[in-house]
Amino acid sequence: MNGAGCAIMLVDDHAVVREGYRSVLQKQPGFRVVAEASDGAEAYRLFKSAKPDLVIMDLSMPGIGGIEAIRRIRQWDKGARILVFTMHQNAGFAVQAIRAGARGYVTKTSPPETLVRAVTDILAGKIAISPDIDHELALSRLAGESSAADVLTAREFEVLRLLLAERSTQEIAETLHVSPKTVANLHSLIKDKLGVASDIELVRLALRQGLLTQADLGEA
Repeated sequence: MNGAGCAIMLVDDHAVVREGYRSVLQKQPGFRVVAEASDGAEAYRLFKSAKPDLVIMDLSMPGIGGIEAIRRIRQWDKGARILVFTMHQNAGFAVQAIRAGARGYVTKTSPPETLVRAVTDILAGKIAISPDIDHELALSRLAGESSAADVLTAREFEVLRLLLAERSTQEIAETLHVSPKTVANLHSLIKDKLGVASDIELVRLALRQGLLTQADLGEA
């Protein structure tokens, strides 16, 4: 499939960001933005009605994040084409996004032509990774340390993300539509898989692996 008549859905919680890449995409022949969502839950609902050829999705959003939204969309439509467009310049997020079903991962610091090329590549059946993330993935493989991205499932990674955002067990349960007991069990399993005994150690590991920054802690 080429770009002709390509229907695209944009998912980002910042309207000004969506406006920016809508402008870039609609300058390309045949690219049409047919739907926009501001969070993962809305993206899942709109995907089922709009049936876009491609979804361009951020990862950090209110409620369920991009990785969980990717997982849900791909469960509903195994052929869904999803491109992650995010500020996260971290190999761990890229690994999890691809594992959840994304077909590409481009950082927002990339030039506009990188985003356009990634859309074209994914429509042609290829995997599209921006050069900076390619570099991070290579470095992470050389490091040899078992990372959260390597050992956690997409659902566990989403729970970890919400825990790091200081969400309570009840809040996480409501966001993911599971029971508090399920969240508590996943919380325990995550710590076991990562070899940490406490939430403080979990935060330290997340900081070390770049899944959390000091700025994130300041915002929490």
